[in-house]
Amino acid sequence: MLKLVEQKAAKKVALARTLTTRLPETLKAMEGGVIDEEKAREVDAIMATRLKGKNPDSLRKMVNYWIAKVDKEGYEARCKAKRADRQLQLIHQDHGMSTLVADVPVEKGSAAYHSIDREARKRKAKDESRTLDQLRADILIERCLGTSQGDPKADVFVYVDMQTLAGLNSDPAQLAGYGPIPASLAREIAHGENSTWRRIVTDPVTGLPADVGRTRYRPPAALDRYIRLRDRECRSPGCSRPAQCADIDHTEDWAQGGNTDKANLGGWCERHHYLKDQPGWRFEPQLDGVIAITTPTGGTYPSRPEPLHEPRAWTERS
Repeated sequence: MLKLVEQKAAKKVALARTLTTRLPETLKAMEGGVIDEEKAREVDAIMATRLKGKNPDSLRKMVNYWIAKVDKEGYEARCKAKRADRQLQLIHQDHGMSTLVADVPVEKGSAAYHSIDREARKRKAKDESRTLDQLRADILIERCLGTSQGDPKADVFVYVDMQTLAGLNSDPAQLAGYGPIPASLAREIAHGENSTWRRIVTDPVTGLPADVGRTRYRPPAALDRYIRLRDRECRSPGCSRPAQCADIDHTEDWAQGGNTDKANLGGWCERHHYLKDQPGWRFEPQLDGVIAITTPTGGTYPSRPEPLHEPRAWTERS
């Protein structure tokens, strides 16, 4: 078992299908060690004899040129389809950083970058210690959030121990959809002027939420809020999309007798919510919010909500 994340596995499957159905000559070149997998994603059969000595960037430009020249109508149609598939992705990195990836029409992407670059160079001419790269990144965020203070109002879930919040320890907190963040950053976020505090009581034995306060800004239903807080991320194994952006759905279908309660509800991103209804997949609720997921190939995998803290020994007071 390769144990690849979803995106990498999808890329490998797509490449295998392309090579075996559309690019037999490229497949031969790969098997002979002439090209690598990255290059193979960019080539067509017509290019099989032109690959040697080309780096991925020059290869991509050459391939696009010949595709546009040989298949003018098809290339234009694919361009229209690509432009219709524009999207924004959030990819979490290590050490408190994330990457925003925007697939946008080339003329708009170029215009946006050059506009940001001009502003960055204008600021750099003044008494500015930040590098041009730092300035471009900061200006992009300012424009997206409509603020230069870097403290926007947004629904971001940060899970932090009360002792950490009070500065009594420096245990890392958890940012939903990302993972651990330093205690100092968690305190900075928590004490921001636009932050909204929510009361969460955890079970000392399991570390899972036991109760959720009912007072907050524009509150959803208490049960909906509980599921999002408990699950933190999409319940599909390997998916890190945050639960506050997820669909709350019955594990055992409501029409088939499934209850609307915390044992039978889970948070699913749009993609995996759709997957739940596909033939061959089976989802069964277990104890403590666990969901047993059986794939069409017969493998069963438990999906467990992560506890908010390590289980603690319970001692009864006299």
